[in-house]
Amino acid sequence: MGYRALLHQHKGLLSIAFLAMFTSSPGQSFFVGLFQIPIAEMLELSIGQFGIAYAFVTLIAGFAMLSFGPCIDWIPPRRFALVVLIILLNGVLLLTFSPWWGIGLLGLGLVRLCGQGLMTHLGNTLAGREFEGGRGKALALVGVGTMLGGAILPTLVAVLLVWLDWRELWWLFCLLLAGLWVPILLYGAWPPAPGRRPSRSRRQQGPHPFREKDFWQLLPMLMVLPVTMTGVFIYQARMTEDLGSSLAVYALALAAMGVANLFSALVGGHWIDQLGPARVARLYLLPYALALLIAIFIGGDIGVWALMIGGGLGVGAQEPIATSLLARLWGTEHLGRLRAALSACMVFATGIAPAVLGVVLDLGISFIDVLIGMLVLLGGSWAVAQSVLVSSRAQDHEPIHVGGS
Repeated sequence: MGYRALLHQHKGLLSIAFLAMFTSSPGQSFFVGLFQIPIAEMLELSIGQFGIAYAFVTLIAGFAMLSFGPCIDWIPPRRFALVVLIILLNGVLLLTFSPWWGIGLLGLGLVRLCGQGLMTHLGNTLAGREFEGGRGKALALVGVGTMLGGAILPTLVAVLLVWLDWRELWWLFCLLLAGLWVPILLYGAWPPAPGRRPSRSRRQQGPHPFREKDFWQLLPMLMVLPVTMTGVFIYQARMTEDLGSSLAVYALALAAMGVANLFSALVGGHWIDQLGPARVARLYLLPYALALLIAIFIGGDIGVWALMIGGGLGVGAQEPIATSLLARLWGTEHLGRLRAALSACMVFATGIAPAVLGVVLDLGISFIDVLIGMLVLLGGSWAVAQSVLVSSRAQDHEPIHVGGS
């Protein structure tokens, strides 16, 4: 089934998952970062204190994902979406109306949990669970929702801030999201609950990600791209300076990264369905590895462009590959539990990585040396995952259902 046929036959379900992915935008780092200065001023925090606080609430959100993420395996998706949307909107209200920093940080934590965490979890789990033959394409299509938010919202925010206060802009965006969700919640083509709430004894059945050797072997490979790209985004000024480029070049390359994201998501989704996720997983980091080599040995504007485009090609294919691999190895019955574990690890790693990298840069280590470390990390994580990818590749045309340890 091609993309056109998939959209024609399943546009209702794809619309729900797509909107969930787009609604994750308020909790994404790129969106919060646009308001970092006014939020820090409102909470009376310095830039350094805000960074520590942001990492703290991100880690708490990661722990919460482990508790709330698996619920999507038995809660009706419509109810799950409604609860997450209500908590997200209340988080925005707490953040923007905060009378003191504690309430403001609680609001920020709820926005991070329900935005980047549970809304993304909802969209990817629906696409990964409800589509069998076209899973890769479905995940690619709904992933465009996140890309769309990253592509249009920074420019839109910059324009609207001419007329609106930052709080008013958050309220306007939340009203827009609520307006989009009302008809979907009332009339959307929602699938039924995938199963009943398990008893305490039955919860011990099925895969337990943190007890699965295969999960631990795949985890570094699936985390290396978001972790290293987070460092590139956060320390873009230092990166461009050490590579001998400029922030203007970086801004242009960032736009090209968006195009690369979309291209690799759509092409990667097609390849996943044709070749299987394990085969594609063995290759999708290659453009990023080549980009790191170019940045290390050539540098300059070419190095910045290579990093953005190579990273974009990897990031676009990342989520369809990750979710498809989980579904292929352990089936879809417990996909919510599996994705919650992966998402929590992603949140932990991307929350801690900027702090660790900041310490490294403060020690006087150049960003080129950091890029060398990223390349070594990428190579090592890829090598660790190979035994799992090779063993699962033979089963790529028939899902494997593996019990817990």
